[in-house]
This record gives sequence, C-alpha cells and structure tokens, in this order.
Amino acid sequence: MIKFNEKEVKFLKTLEEARIATSQENIPHVKPVSFVFHEDVFIIATDYKTKSFRNIKSNPNTSIVIDVYKSGAHKAICIQGKTEVIESGTEFKKYYDIFYEKFQWVRDDPWNEKEAPFLKTTPKNKTSWGII
Repeated sequence: MIKFNEKEVKFLKTLEEARIATSQENIPHVKPVSFVFHEDVFIIATDYKTKSFRNIKSNPNTSIVIDVYKSGAHKAICIQGKTEVIESGTEFKKYYDIFYEKFQWVRDDPWNEKEAPFLKTTPKNKTSWGII
C-alpha cells in the first residue's frame, strides 16, 4: 500500500473536493466529488445511477486528483488505484459515520445501506507537488 507523508496527510485532511477519473471502453470520464481520506484510502460517496459507478463496475482502475490552484503555488496529489464498491456492513457504517460528521449535505439527506454506495480507492501510485 502507498503511504502518505505527514504533510500530504495534512493537505488531504483539509480538503473535501477531488476529481475522479474512470473509463469504460477506453472513453475517460472525470467528475468532481466529495471525498474523505481515511487510513491511506480515498472514500467517495456516489449514487447507483452515475456514470462513474457504472464505469467502476466494469473497470475498477481509477485516478483521483486533489488540488488547490494558486498561480505560482499550485499544490496537488494525484493517485492511481483500484476502486471497490462498499454497499453495506461494518465498513459501510464506518465510512457513513465519517461522511455524516464531515458533510452537512449528508446530515441534510441521510441514506441507508444499499441506497447509495461508497467508492473505496486504494492507491497503487501517487505523485504530489507543492506540498511543503
């Protein structure tokens, strides 16, 4: 498993938006998402009807970019990894509780197991820059 240094972890814990790239039949798809970085994996809430979810079901290879653009001081972490779908059980509950604590939109519109899944991406490669 890829490890993140202290400065990278601090950077990831301060942000809540990323972009995830998926693909199906060699056609890329990128979209913004809310994420949580927890125990060296990236957790994203999604919906069953999204293109990203359908793509991951057929091709679990994904990339995620988390960045802050400021001219001359761009900071980013890019990862490539495998994504699995978490729909129920203790792992779902753990991720749901983390999302519930972090995001007002989850508290405003809660859901249960098998109503909306989480995507759990385990990094296989990473690149970061500007994180000092």
